[in-house]
Amino acid sequence: MTTKAADHFEFDSEKAAFRRGLRDALGPPTAVLFAGFIGFGALGESLGLSVYMTVATSVLVFALPGQIVLFEMLAMGSTAIVAALASTITAARFMPMTLTVMPQFDRRHRNGLLYVVVHFLAMTSWAVAMRDFSKIKPAFRRPYFIGFSMLCWCTTLPGSALGYLMAGSVPTPIKLALIFLNPLFFLLNFTEVRQNSHRLAIVFGGLIGPLVYLVYPDYSLLAAGLIGGSLAYAIHRWTRARAARQLVQQVPIEALPDKREET
Repeated sequence: MTTKAADHFEFDSEKAAFRRGLRDALGPPTAVLFAGFIGFGALGESLGLSVYMTVATSVLVFALPGQIVLFEMLAMGSTAIVAALASTITAARFMPMTLTVMPQFDRRHRNGLLYVVVHFLAMTSWAVAMRDFSKIKPAFRRPYFIGFSMLCWCTTLPGSALGYLMAGSVPTPIKLALIFLNPLFFLLNFTEVRQNSHRLAIVFGGLIGPLVYLVYPDYSLLAAGLIGGSLAYAIHRWTRARAARQLVQQVPIEALPDKREET
């Protein structure tokens, strides 16, 4: 594997892409996830759930917000169906994440294996994919993604088990702080976003969310995404239309094709 430039990946084989994904996952991505699942394991113990259920939930679900909702519902005495439904609703974010990542794989890789690969999709791997896939040829995106996301997924079992076993020595504020390290890392991944529309969406969402929370706490996250994203998209469309009009005005009339000559 060779790298032509700092902002471009080039691989000699799929194995090289897979190894690069593993290497890129080592460090902050896996460390942040590991810390988050330590906090989740400690939370599971404090709610009186078994270590087996705590670890199994991390491995099979691999979505901290949904896992937290599931455990809280069970701790409040909700039925399994209600708890599963509530957890499923929190996973609605995976629909747009899947629709934006999976089509970027090479056509040869769009087969049944994607049903396995999609399980490894998480906030961290999605953010990295959206940031780096443009620098990777389509033929090498899936092996790179598998290497990166699978190593991240492998941190769930030891992280949850360790958090559960050391729960008595971890104060509640630290448990929550560990869990919220993952969203913070997700946000930091987008510091390199170059598209102004994406930056605006992040800024608008960050401003609108806390304001709506003061009035309607239950809808603050939904409002932040919907309103912030819509405003950013509207501004993006307006600026593109304005730039197109300015470009047309700068073109001399003589340079425009004469339709009468064509007829």
